[in-house]
Amino acid sequence: MRPFVYERPTSVSAAVAMASHAGAGHVPPTAADTQFIAGGTNLADYMKLGVGRPDRLLDLNTLAEPALRKIRTSDDAIRFGALVRMGEAADNDDVRRRCPLLADSLKLAASGQLRNMATLGGNVLQRTRCEYFRETSWPCNKREPGSGCAAMEGVNRQHAVLGTSDSCIATYHGDFAQALIALDATVDIEGRRGKRTLAFAKLHRLPGETPNIETDLAADEIITAIEVPLRPWSGRSRYLKIRDRESYAFALASAAVALDMEGQTVRSVRIGLGGVATVPWRAVAAEDALQGKVLDEAAAQKAADAAFADARPREHNAFKIPLGKRTLVRALLETRDMKV
Repeated sequence: MRPFVYERPTSVSAAVAMASHAGAGHVPPTAADTQFIAGGTNLADYMKLGVGRPDRLLDLNTLAEPALRKIRTSDDAIRFGALVRMGEAADNDDVRRRCPLLADSLKLAASGQLRNMATLGGNVLQRTRCEYFRETSWPCNKREPGSGCAAMEGVNRQHAVLGTSDSCIATYHGDFAQALIALDATVDIEGRRGKRTLAFAKLHRLPGETPNIETDLAADEIITAIEVPLRPWSGRSRYLKIRDRESYAFALASAAVALDMEGQTVRSVRIGLGGVATVPWRAVAAEDALQGKVLDEAAAQKAADAAFADARPREHNAFKIPLGKRTLVRALLETRDMKV
């Protein structure tokens, strides 16, 4: 690991000021000289590998604002401070009762030890676990723009089939983000240019020709809160994760499903897909296919086909298309059958 300066700001405004400079608004956070750290379960790992190379780290755990560490539930929303730990959110009674999808996605992520360290704000910004991104001897456009993508012709079993480009096929590996994109969450952001609220669906960027630019954040911006609206579909929701082993493994395919039903008919549905895409993935075509339909296995299968209609497999990951479809069909039927 390279030497770095470690500092502990005491407020969000102080942290933003310490990260700000003339070009901070134009540099991707992952390439900035000064970067933020909270739980450290992702960035510290990549610093050890030589992938993350900040000169200065600002530890956000010393920020004084109490709201950053609180979960607040109202009649119409659940609001998470960005420094709330994943384990705390997963175990929260209101979260589990009013929106089980959120709790499921957190419970199935990582180990208990990591969930007790990792923050929600940091979790949604985690970087890919692509083997070619992690190993600096391989060319990787996400790590070094213009160098190429070794995964294209390499071992790409874990890689994405949705949202890919000719520059990058790296999978977004998070679980919580699939729930957030399905549930129309928003994020509050604070930076040198002020405060703003952003739809979670707009936080992550498709790789396109610039896979090194992963989010809509500037280098001096901090996520301060995540808000999830509570809607008629929130209570009938779940997260299904399929992986090589039952614990401590990333998804090969996952589905975040929330349903509002009238008898057996779909009044409204929200679907997020994980393990198969380069960013948190909203399956809008699948939602449209189910709207107003009786939710039986045939309808679920049509929705799954629609969800993967634009999939682009590589040599080793074509299995993710049928697996992703089966995962979504199962998640839809199991969510339909929930007692709420």
